[in-house]
Amino acid sequence: MREITVHLLRHGAPIREGLMLGRTDEAPLPAGIDRCFARAEGLDIAAVVASDLARAALPAARIAASIGLVPNFDARWRELDFGHWDGQTPERLPREALARFWQDPDRNPPPDGERWSNLRSRVAAALAEIDRPTLVVAHGGSIRAALSLLLGLDHRQVWAFDLPYAALVSLRLWQGSIPTAQVTGLQT
Repeated sequence: MREITVHLLRHGAPIREGLMLGRTDEAPLPAGIDRCFARAEGLDIAAVVASDLARAALPAARIAASIGLVPNFDARWRELDFGHWDGQTPERLPREALARFWQDPDRNPPPDGERWSNLRSRVAAALAEIDRPTLVVAHGGSIRAALSLLLGLDHRQVWAFDLPYAALVSLRLWQGSIPTAQVTGLQT
C-alpha cells in the first residue's frame, strides 16, 4: 500500500459567524482567506481540492495559484446540508430537535437535511480519488466525516475535535479496500 500525505484545511471565517452554514454559500472574510493561505504555506502538495462553496473555494484558489496549481472544486467536500436549519443560529432552532440531532445525526437529521451517513458516503468517495499529496480545503463537517472514516471514530468522537476556522489536520493516508490514516499534525 502506498502512503499519501493529505492535509485537511478548514475554510476561513465566514462573513457571518455563528450560523448553521451547510449549503448556504457564505463568503469568507478576507482575513479568513489570509489565515488559510498562511496555514498552507510550505506544505509539500501536488494537488488542491476544495468544496465548491465560496468559503472554501476562494482560499483554495489563492493557495493553488500561489504554487502554480489549478484547484479541483468538488461538491462532495461540502458541509452537511442542514435543510431548513441552514443559515439559522442554533439558538433559533427547536432545542429538543437540535439535541436529538447532535446525539444521533443519522437518525435525527435536520428537517429536509442530510443524514450523517450520506455525508460520510460522499466524503468516502472523494477520499478514494486522492492519489498524490493533496491539500483539501473543506468544512468542519466534511473534515470530521473524513476523520471518522479514516480513523474509525464515531460522530461523537470526531465532534470532540476542536476545528476552528483555518485549522489544519495533516494525515498519512494508506489507500486500500478500507483506507486508513494516521494523524501527523493538528494546527488550530
